[in-house]
Amino acid sequence: MQQVLRALAGLWLAVFCAAVLAQGRELPDFTRLVEEQGSAVVNISTTQAARRAPPGAVPQVPGIEDEEMLEFFRRFIPRQPGPGQGPGPGARPESRSLGSGFIISADGYILTNAHVVESADEINVKLTDKRDFKAKVIGADRRTDVALIKIEGTGLPVVKFGDPNKLKVGEWVVAIGSPFGFENTVTAGIVSAKGRSLPQENFVPFIQTDVAINPGNSGGPLFNLRGEVVGVNSQIYSRTGGFMGLSFAIPADVALDIQKQLREKGRVARGRIGVVIQEVTRDLATSFGLDRPRGALVNSVEKGSPADKAGVEATDIIIGYDGKPVESSSDLPRMVGSTRPGAQAALEVWRKGQTRKLNVTVGELQEDRVASRETPRPKPQAEAPANPNRLGIVVAELGAEQKSQMKLSGGLVVTEVRPDAKAEVRKGDVLLTMVHKGQHTELKSVEQFNKLLAALDKNAVITLQVRRGESVAFVTVSGLTDKG
Repeated sequence: MQQVLRALAGLWLAVFCAAVLAQGRELPDFTRLVEEQGSAVVNISTTQAARRAPPGAVPQVPGIEDEEMLEFFRRFIPRQPGPGQGPGPGARPESRSLGSGFIISADGYILTNAHVVESADEINVKLTDKRDFKAKVIGADRRTDVALIKIEGTGLPVVKFGDPNKLKVGEWVVAIGSPFGFENTVTAGIVSAKGRSLPQENFVPFIQTDVAINPGNSGGPLFNLRGEVVGVNSQIYSRTGGFMGLSFAIPADVALDIQKQLREKGRVARGRIGVVIQEVTRDLATSFGLDRPRGALVNSVEKGSPADKAGVEATDIIIGYDGKPVESSSDLPRMVGSTRPGAQAALEVWRKGQTRKLNVTVGELQEDRVASRETPRPKPQAEAPANPNRLGIVVAELGAEQKSQMKLSGGLVVTEVRPDAKAEVRKGDVLLTMVHKGQHTELKSVEQFNKLLAALDKNAVITLQVRRGESVAFVTVSGLTDKG
């Protein structure tokens, strides 16, 4: 009897474990999602007339990797020259790219990426039922890589949208698009991270996934398991041009806001306040007396800008904007950029150990302008002393004429940087301010500066406000040399 009971118990345990394992290994079924939403995803091809390459242009050779560019994020559609693009009289129109998009209204409005339709002379849209349409561009925004195009149709299938803010890391997501021209290809994966900031992309908090994305997926939708669009597939990280497990999508709420402005005005209006900022590191937070690394450190304030009028000062740390915390410096451009020009916003800044409230009237971000050329580096008025200070650098005072040219009331120019220097500065840099434990001191003389350094503990953490050309940044120094 006992043997029978043991056998039954063993059988029950085996069945229970098998059920648990089966449940744990169960994968989601995407078939219904694809059946219901796949018809709203379109294939986009563009045609561009052949143009002569400008004199001196560097040819783009496929397969050659520039080591300095490997860490940049590549667009899905590589800009490669096609057949018939040469200067000869028989040059033919070039079918430049294949991309994806999805229908957001029954009368033919389609969302895609700006880089898919960039410089296109003709745009062709193909639906899953094999119907072909010519499309026109309503508007495109390069900063977010969102474009709105239109085809003439009625009763077209449309997607439904979800809230990307409710996405959780680890959640299943699905992409539908035309990688390498293979129409309506379905790939799946999970959300790897949220709110990613990418190089040169300050206005989009990207959704990172491990969904297989390849050339041709650009502009296609990213779905959650409820069949709702939560993102627009835009970029991949790749050393080869193909998928390597890192894909990035524009959140749906960002894309919808952009398309609304494009539909209404044909352009996107973004806010600006006129500050240059940098990330707050742990050492910077210690120097400024902040409880933890957070916020955006203001390097400089543009004269006459909204921030200047609101009373924002260089060395302020912006820790709140319009009632929301600024955890990272990358948060601020997105927050300000999404504010309509002319609107009022509340700023919370950390200044000299205290929190202050400021109100700013947000201005409008203009088109990119070429940065002004760097001003000549100042030269010391007199020969600098040979002995370096506790930072391992030699500094000298600026003359009256130099101060007038640079519009400074003080500052010390770096004349020599020793190999064992503690501060990451260069010859010609101008030191404006020293910050230690939240105390800000403007640097006026070599004697004053060296006395300040002499009074510090060997393990002290200080921050220097450094002007290099026309740029200003903060440099943190951890630890000093022994007192001489």
